[in-house]
Amino acid sequence: MSNKINHSMSLASPDAFHISTKQKVALGIGLVGLLILALALFNVHLPNTGLFLTLSLVMIGAGVVIYSREAYLTKLEGIKNDGTWFKSISSRGFWGWALGVILTSFYIVLYFYPQYLGLAKDGAPNTGLVGLFDPLSNLLSGRNASQWFVYGSLYTIAILAFGYKFILKYRHNRYQQIRTMSVMFFQLGFAFLIPEFMYVMNNDLPYYDLKSVWPLNYYIFDEWSVKGFLSNGNLGLALIVFGIVSTFLITPILTYKYGKRWYCSWVCGCGGLAETAGDSFRQLSSKKLSAWKLERWLIHTVLVFSVVMTTAMVYSYLGKDSNNFWLTRDVFITAVIVFLTIIFAGVMYFRGKELGKDAKAGAIGYGVVIALLLFMHFTATTENLFFIKGGTLRSIYGIYIGSIFSGVIGTGFYPILGSRSWCRFGCPMAAILGFQQRLFSKFRITTNGGQCISCGNCSNSCEMGIDVRAYAQKGENIVRSSCVGCGVCSAVCPRGVLKLENDTMDGRINPTEILLGNDVDLMDFVNKK
Repeated sequence: MSNKINHSMSLASPDAFHISTKQKVALGIGLVGLLILALALFNVHLPNTGLFLTLSLVMIGAGVVIYSREAYLTKLEGIKNDGTWFKSISSRGFWGWALGVILTSFYIVLYFYPQYLGLAKDGAPNTGLVGLFDPLSNLLSGRNASQWFVYGSLYTIAILAFGYKFILKYRHNRYQQIRTMSVMFFQLGFAFLIPEFMYVMNNDLPYYDLKSVWPLNYYIFDEWSVKGFLSNGNLGLALIVFGIVSTFLITPILTYKYGKRWYCSWVCGCGGLAETAGDSFRQLSSKKLSAWKLERWLIHTVLVFSVVMTTAMVYSYLGKDSNNFWLTRDVFITAVIVFLTIIFAGVMYFRGKELGKDAKAGAIGYGVVIALLLFMHFTATTENLFFIKGGTLRSIYGIYIGSIFSGVIGTGFYPILGSRSWCRFGCPMAAILGFQQRLFSKFRITTNGGQCISCGNCSNSCEMGIDVRAYAQKGENIVRSSCVGCGVCSAVCPRGVLKLENDTMDGRINPTEILLGNDVDLMDFVNKK
């Protein structure tokens, strides 16, 4: 008889978490791979950097693959989230905070102090971690590595390795498998390899990730970027045209047909990392009402800042004489006003009744501010649009939004705030797509409220902080601007209550047609479906 005293009241015995011998070996292999990177980071001389880099990346990938296979293939198909809230690393425990500090520190050094990673200046050879990646960079593009190449390489390895883990975990769900392979493909091909190959073919072209669309790619319309494209003939012009078309034509069409999931859960690299490497932290997103209110104001404020910054940047390098170039400052500002007015008027006319009072107040407030600032241009109140130079606005946006918010907080705080804090609170691309998804899209998540047992798996698994269970209990369609359509809520539901659908827009939003406890004509309701 055992004399061990078990103070836990849980019948599931949450403390009984053990790893197999094979998993211990895999953990050791992965840690040795990380050790090589750590040695390089601390500037330890490695005799053959190409060999050690290969060993490091292979061992890290192999460790994740072996560990994942042992964790999932030794069990029956089905999502196993046992003990998630009892593990220190996934419940904001000691190891969770420790990992958060490490990731945040890495991002601070990456963005603001790359010399500590070994980045050389004035043509000197790279050292440290950046120098370790020189052989791979020279192999792909014929140039030495930068801190961004190091980051891109590690980013891609993380998505590929943890993407494989995600596929094994959801191997019974075809939607999750295809979606994960999609983000792995776009990250490896479009974000990592193609830009390197484009540099080999034409090293004068600015870096361009074909899947990164404005306003997420906030520097595409900067003066240096536009000049770089235009100086490269038809290819550069085609890339600029593609950037404009993808923003104002391709994106709206795909969002109308499929919702924002086509981008946020199938293409975007930020979402790809969140879904793969960040899968263990998805339950940490706040479901509080206060978090939802903060989310709405914060993400749309960032969007307005992005529009203002881009407008000011383009305005700053346009001329006033139409004889030199037809797109003058007057023409550009007029086009911006007309475009924003059409969008605002269209939304208020077709969907005004669906917007709450605060949304209307916010839209009107932002519109008045922008209109007043643009009015200054035509009255010559100030030489610089928005009182501040476009370059200054661009720098502020790049530092506080592009670096600190999206990188340091958005990814560094995975173990603290969940895996999609950037997507939820700060991404301007998500704001635009979410705005259209809420008002002009066929996508919705339908619910079968009669089958819901209120287990809460769906809400717990929503990385965007949506209280999915509240919708399921009422039998209400989920049409939220923040929903990225990852489908994990549907995958973890034990009763098949939730279903991702693309249907007509009629009857898509049914907040007043609650089937539980209300006197509703069921036949009339079904016929309207």
